[in-house]
Amino acid sequence: MILFGLSFAEREFMIEPKNFYRKLDSLLTTIGKEKTGKNFLFTILKAIEQNFSADLYISNGRIYEETGDEFVLVKRPGMSKTARATASIAADSEAVQLLLKYGSYIYDDPALSIDAEISRQAEYTIPAAFTVVRSPSERWIVVFELKAGWVREEIEFCMNAVRAALNYRLFSDAVKSGLEQAAHIQNSLLPQAPPQIKGYEIAGRSQSAELVGGDLFDYFPYSNEMFGVSLGDASGHGLPAALLVRDVVTGLRMGLEEQMKMVHTLKKLNRVIHRSTYSTRFVSLFYGEIESNGHVIYANAGHPSPLLIRGQEVTELKPTGIILGALPELSIHRSLANFEPGAVLVMFSDGIFERNNSEGEAFGLERLQSLIIEHQEKSAAELLEIIFKTVFEFGDDAKWEDDATLVVIKRLPS
Repeated sequence: MILFGLSFAEREFMIEPKNFYRKLDSLLTTIGKEKTGKNFLFTILKAIEQNFSADLYISNGRIYEETGDEFVLVKRPGMSKTARATASIAADSEAVQLLLKYGSYIYDDPALSIDAEISRQAEYTIPAAFTVVRSPSERWIVVFELKAGWVREEIEFCMNAVRAALNYRLFSDAVKSGLEQAAHIQNSLLPQAPPQIKGYEIAGRSQSAELVGGDLFDYFPYSNEMFGVSLGDASGHGLPAALLVRDVVTGLRMGLEEQMKMVHTLKKLNRVIHRSTYSTRFVSLFYGEIESNGHVIYANAGHPSPLLIRGQEVTELKPTGIILGALPELSIHRSLANFEPGAVLVMFSDGIFERNNSEGEAFGLERLQSLIIEHQEKSAAELLEIIFKTVFEFGDDAKWEDDATLVVIKRLPS
């Protein structure tokens, strides 16, 4: 029996999630760093096939460039003259219009195909495609062949991630002159000083790897009885991530209120991010509300677990849902923690614990946890300085390769 495309409900992920995300992160990094020259899209096409061919059952990628009223096949370097591929596709065809509407599309309906040559093969093969847009006048279509065994959610997730990253890379290259203005806007969105909350000390800082960054943090001083805090990390670096940060900060400030609406706000924000065209499309986010009595109510959308430390006792505020933007609808819930007098809560982005030294060794979560335990008696501002200084020196005082953000909250002894 031939195994065709299955839905997530019919079959669990075939790919081990950690390995899949590692490969995807590596690919997105390549998109962010590779020179956008003549063969840029073909380089990424090759990387997709090398990383995901076996896992996602994809092969034989091809690129079509918009020329007038059709999309014309671009000859791939080393492409065989006998390769089966439609030479051109009408821009007003139903197949293309569906693709332009949704950004990506799997053509599993036999009556509809963007590349008829694919469906004529002897074995089960169907097309899947996504769009790449630099501007309204510069558009490409990337088409892959899907073999039997593909899983819809895996294909859609990967295509949408790559599509968003490519769109933003090309878009950001086109607007480099606006980077300084973007940096000014971003700096104005981040808090310039922590709020003064009775019974607590608060300190925060964000260090960008580039002129503009993809990390964020914010404070929400609702009343004398409760305040909120957020810390997030948008995928990628530079302008694409910075624009997503702007959207997230603005969305949180508009949506959050004291009446426990964090889950509703995060779900709504997820839908906005998922629909975004010029966006890196993914952001991990921790948001917590801290009451004067030490009760903590939080939601963690795929962000590294903040550490709540008192003495040798360590509580991790683990994720309660996946990252924002990955899927159209977000499944996330609130969780609780107890912030006792004398305890310290440290929130951070992965740029802190993933910083490497000259030998390629990462600072790591264990080293970070030990550092906090050792200096937990310091003030929030002092502890923040110690962590930043220690991590920076661990990386041989080299330039930050990733955005690094810290928020330290200390509950004062009664």
